[in-house]
Amino acid sequence: MTTLVGLVANPVAGRDIRRITARASLVPNHEKTAIVRRVLAGLDAAGVEAVRYLPDLAGVVRAALDGTHHALAADPLAMQLTGRAEDSTEAARLLVAEGAAVIVTLGGDGTNRAVAAGCADVPLVAVSTGTNNVFPTMVDGTVAGLAAGLVATGRVGGDGVVRRAKRVEVAGDFALVDAAGCRDRFVGSRAIWDPERVQAIVFARAEPWNVGLSAIGGALCPVGADEPAGLCVELGSGGPVVRVPVAPGLVLPVAVRRWRRLCLDEPVLLGDGPGTIALDGERELAVEGPTEARVTRTGPWLVDIREALRRGSGHG
Repeated sequence: MTTLVGLVANPVAGRDIRRITARASLVPNHEKTAIVRRVLAGLDAAGVEAVRYLPDLAGVVRAALDGTHHALAADPLAMQLTGRAEDSTEAARLLVAEGAAVIVTLGGDGTNRAVAAGCADVPLVAVSTGTNNVFPTMVDGTVAGLAAGLVATGRVGGDGVVRRAKRVEVAGDFALVDAAGCRDRFVGSRAIWDPERVQAIVFARAEPWNVGLSAIGGALCPVGADEPAGLCVELGSGGPVVRVPVAPGLVLPVAVRRWRRLCLDEPVLLGDGPGTIALDGERELAVEGPTEARVTRTGPWLVDIREALRRGSGHG
């Protein structure tokens, strides 16, 4: 049976208003193309035979394939493109149907959330090219391709290499990192970086070195990606003020009313509504009243790139 790896490269990742208005460089598509070339080289070296990819409107993967020399059979998925996040979700569903062993993503938290909505139990190798990049890993594409290839070919795997991520479930949808109850009545430009517009946040993970809303939780009570816990933070006066990077290059003071750790599957109210819910930094849902959220261990399967390569070293 042919070893198949999927590839979803989001051409608009890392180019939203949070980077444009902050002191952050954009991630141009020619750099994403270069990363994809390196991913393909790693997959080829690891013995992967075929790649199926999202045929993005910018032609990132198509350009990466031009002039490269490898044994991979690389073909686009047969799908109608909309230019929206739903393309990534549909690509993931098609890759599952075609028997992909691993899906490599290029994007940020939003891209991986879209892929997670359709990837079922196929593990992800998530490469950072987005805005906040809490969920994906900042890693060279060659290394990411090697790790994906080792898992896809079955030479490494199991506990410690592939782990189930947490997520925040809310209003029939989910976030991979954080869900925030916002005072805004309309979705608008989606991206949110002003903490004064936020009432409460539930975090699946929150570390001090994160960028984005999850940095708030990381400054108060760090919760790691693998911890069986979550965190709820209510913003407002009455408690500590923390200074955190709420967007790349944008450090702001944030007033916190109170916070507490959550057990997995413990329900908590996310603001009092009406307003909107931001999922992984982008307003997605309009709500009319209090909305319940909970952190669960039902996120996508994620490849630990370093552990995959550490174990792979024993196979030469």
